[in-house]
Amino acid sequence: MNNADIAEIFESIAGLLEIRGDSPFTIRAYRRAVQVIKELSTELEHMLHVNMDLEELPGVGKAISEKITELVNTGSLRYFERLRAEFPDGILGVMRIPGLGPKTALRAWKELDVTTVTELEQAIHDGRLAALPRMGEKVADNILKSVKLSRNEE
Repeated sequence: MNNADIAEIFESIAGLLEIRGDSPFTIRAYRRAVQVIKELSTELEHMLHVNMDLEELPGVGKAISEKITELVNTGSLRYFERLRAEFPDGILGVMRIPGLGPKTALRAWKELDVTTVTELEQAIHDGRLAALPRMGEKVADNILKSVKLSRNEE
């Protein structure tokens, strides 16, 4: 598992924790770890292989260090799997659409029952997303453009 994969998982954890309403400090810790991991010039796997203490990295404490170690050693993270199980299957895909983010994904899920990118696209086409308070047509149109761009990248 490379640094980009680990950073993506930690970014997903931060987003899910935000949707769940967890402590902003915990969310910020995961986001800070994402930035640190993305900026590393050495793979975390190599750092662990040479017995480097990951807690020496800025923004990486004991809990995050243990999670990185589990990811590198097993290719998965039990904590992430348990957290992901609390949410509908497609919510991570919705959260990853540029211009959406965790808070808007939560609103779309709770208020419009949107849990997949396809359902999001339908909610935009039928005007339900734009009808949400503080959304509007322009925001919905920009999100639709992002959905189409993300589909073209797949």
